[in-house]
Amino acid sequence: MSWVKNRDKLHEAALSSIKSISKNKNISSKNGIASRPPSPNQATISSIPRSTKELAKWRGESDFQAFWYLFHKTRPEISLTLPARLVFNELEMSRVEILGSNIYKGSKTNIIRYLEGIEIEDKKSPQYLAFCSNLWLKDLFEFDLAPSSKKILKEFSENYDGKSLKKIKDQLINAINDQNKFEEASIEFLKAIKLLKSDKDNSIEEEDASFEPPGSSDSIESEDEDTNDSDQSESENSLEDIDINFDDVVDQTSEVSDGISIDEEIDALSYPNNEYNFIENNNYSIFTTEFDEVIEAKDLTTADEAVRLRTQLDNLIKPHQTTIGKLANRLQRLLLAKQNTSWNFNSDEGLLDTARLHRVIAEPGHPLSYKQETENNFKDTVVTLLIDNSGSMRGRSISLAAICTDIIGSTLERCQIKTEVLGFTTKNWKGGDSKQKWINSGSSINPGRLNDIRHIIYKSADNSWRRARKYFGAMLREGLLKENIDGEALSWSHERLFKRNEDRKIIIVISDGAPVDDSTLSTNGEEYLDNHLKRIISYIENDSPIELHAIGIGHDVTKYYKNAITINRAEELGEVLLEELTKLFKN
Repeated sequence: MSWVKNRDKLHEAALSSIKSISKNKNISSKNGIASRPPSPNQATISSIPRSTKELAKWRGESDFQAFWYLFHKTRPEISLTLPARLVFNELEMSRVEILGSNIYKGSKTNIIRYLEGIEIEDKKSPQYLAFCSNLWLKDLFEFDLAPSSKKILKEFSENYDGKSLKKIKDQLINAINDQNKFEEASIEFLKAIKLLKSDKDNSIEEEDASFEPPGSSDSIESEDEDTNDSDQSESENSLEDIDINFDDVVDQTSEVSDGISIDEEIDALSYPNNEYNFIENNNYSIFTTEFDEVIEAKDLTTADEAVRLRTQLDNLIKPHQTTIGKLANRLQRLLLAKQNTSWNFNSDEGLLDTARLHRVIAEPGHPLSYKQETENNFKDTVVTLLIDNSGSMRGRSISLAAICTDIIGSTLERCQIKTEVLGFTTKNWKGGDSKQKWINSGSSINPGRLNDIRHIIYKSADNSWRRARKYFGAMLREGLLKENIDGEALSWSHERLFKRNEDRKIIIVISDGAPVDDSTLSTNGEEYLDNHLKRIISYIENDSPIELHAIGIGHDVTKYYKNAITINRAEELGEVLLEELTKLFKN
């Protein structure tokens, strides 16, 4: 029996297993990449694996969340810097994983396989140090780590004072069953690795927020992924009761997200205490964010479906390959010309111009010639492409949007401009769990936004284009396109972009017009979403440092955006995009 036919059963079994192990029946679930630590009472379960070799790792993702809910107790938060906080949390994650593995023996292999699948390229990042700390504690409890993990531990030990770590080792081992004592030992560990200062009065002082582990080597970039050929072990949870034969297909690429957990993304939708609080103001409200979702595109499809949809998109792009090449070459020449430095010659001071020394020989009285280098004012740039994934885009419109995205994104990446690709839609037609909750609670008047939004990350700015582009075909997936709440999507993309460090930040919205959500409009008024979108656009265009542009697919969107163009036919793509991008980057 194909794993595809049992996808729902495995998902249900994973959630049942988490509830059973954690002894908590109130845990809900969502699809996505699990954050560490997990969200309170909400497990995140990733897509069913594409191969039997990935099954143990997939189980490990459920196991660590179950153990967290079982063994971790909420305590007052200690004030720590971000690097210290990441290590502190990961030590606690390791503690609950060790405790759980002692009870559920089969889960030990699952946890190890899951950790082996984590890839952190930047060895200077606090995330990498946190990961090393997790492995270090696992090693103390004699987990059978893979050779690659043991190599990481060896480098970790070499970077820090072995004597300091040896002193703290026994404290952590002895405190493994007591969360309070373990936190105290974790603080000592942070002091041992120089993330906290150690004073006589034992007060916790924060180190400078800047972080770089001693002896860290340069970040390692690897486009190849390691395949795990080891056999899966028996796990003592309810997943083991399901007898399913999986198709042996190509393994899914394992990628690290852009540093922001999915749960943090959802929490950010309401922007509490934020200067850019676009949503809960100006008479716009949200009934509930409980059912909202931020999901990566790779979790929207199976491996086979991703390949099929990418092939479908490639076929749509084929007629435009010549145009893409011309566009990329012209734009690349333009950008390189702006990035390159230039020289001023025949100056009275500066560097000696050796190319003009012959003048002195030909005319001994001729003065020496100097040259000075001038830098062109080219700002480091990042571009966000925000794609309308609503039902009105179905058919020709979404095809044009997908082609635009691929052309613009690949061109900018060739020019070394970081590009982020995001999408927005809703999880349901005419309301979903949000509307049902509203009905159950008494159907209050003017409830605000009344649907479950789905925001999609097709590519984060720091992910490579080659890895991410294979999931762009998900835009063409039947059943994805539903309703559109543009205002919140624009707020979300603006917030992501605002946090980045580039000098110049640009959002390009690709849409076919007005926001539409039947449930929200029928309970709040026909102009509710429209007015909200206009207020957000007005703020970004007039008060935000981020530049806003729009491409209307088959519709004129100048009603909303000051800087907008319209594309009605595929034949117009090359010429219009070439003109618009050239104009944009000439500034």
